[in-house]
Amino acid sequence: MMIVMGTFRVPAANIPAILPAMERVVSATRAEDGCLLYAYSQDVFDPELIHVSEKWRDRAALAAHFKAPHMTAWVKERAAFGLFDRQIRLFETDDGEAV
Repeated sequence: MMIVMGTFRVPAANIPAILPAMERVVSATRAEDGCLLYAYSQDVFDPELIHVSEKWRDRAALAAHFKAPHMTAWVKERAAFGLFDRQIRLFETDDGEAV
């Protein structure tokens, strides 16, 4: 299992505008084969901070995710909204259990 955890920032003034794009990418990703969890959440204390949480069946499913058309669109869209300070970490587990 692949676990992806991270954060990114969006200027607070752009949050209302980026939400529809975030909803589209989350919905499309959740429908992908091998996606076990995909979520974005806005930090309660820091409205510019978005938390990223993902679980994937395996490395192949995650690799396919990066090639999906909605991800190509998301990369272009997020830049237009001023997304910055993206910090993503990848963890792999052998037994399917989160560490």
